[in-house]
Amino acid sequence: MEAAGVSERGNLAGVRHIVLVLSGKGGVGKSTISTELALALRHAGKKVGILDVDLCGPSIPRMLNAQDKDVHQCDSGWVPVYVDQEKSISLMSIGFLLERPDDAVVWRGPKKNAMIKQFVSDVAWGDLDFLIVDTPPGTSDEHISTVDALRPFQPLGAILVTTPQAVSVGDVRRELTFCKKTGLPVIGIVENMSGFVCSYCTECTNIFSKGGGEELARHAGVPFLGCVPLDPLLSQSLEQGKDFLQEFPKSAVFPAITSITRQILEKASQSS
Repeated sequence: MEAAGVSERGNLAGVRHIVLVLSGKGGVGKSTISTELALALRHAGKKVGILDVDLCGPSIPRMLNAQDKDVHQCDSGWVPVYVDQEKSISLMSIGFLLERPDDAVVWRGPKKNAMIKQFVSDVAWGDLDFLIVDTPPGTSDEHISTVDALRPFQPLGAILVTTPQAVSVGDVRRELTFCKKTGLPVIGIVENMSGFVCSYCTECTNIFSKGGGEELARHAGVPFLGCVPLDPLLSQSLEQGKDFLQEFPKSAVFPAITSITRQILEKASQSS
């Protein structure tokens, strides 16, 4: 399929690379990885947008301390929320459209699908180096709607997040099948919660076993992007909406996220 022309691209005309973050299972840390990648790309001097299409569990506004912000309308649609003063990270989430933060999105598929299409077409991102799309768990109609809506803009590909346990790795196998069936390129697999970093002695203990994500990547013939350990300081900084990479550069998470980001930047430069 040919790339959409600038006139046809509309609000995505200024977006250079689109990256989807997927997993077959909930609770593996997709939103955490999406947030940390956005922060790492910003540290690399890139302008980043995050599209949070996890309609039933929008957690990124809180992770970026933006949950009290409002979305405004402009001539070309919604203006995303800017997370920082420099406007280097912008964010769109269903969380900004709920009247109360505890409201549940109790919608059937067609309404969710319509909202996802609206999110893709009606957010005025401006110029971005990267748009990171955080998706709900699974391979349901919401994912098909997201991939279908983004296909004309030729996404750079998907990052698949797993934890080391066999049950999570099995779910990611299904996600790989989904990518193959929908023609979505796979940038690679990230093994999250790969060992626990003790706050006192900084030793890393493999409480969830280790290596399942790497083995799956080898078996599937896709890149393995790296292991991200479980660090209590990361959870704490996300709860408080702080920039973990800036505050804790000595954490074991820092080189892991930096390495994954470097590989994404390399992939993006190859595609350019």
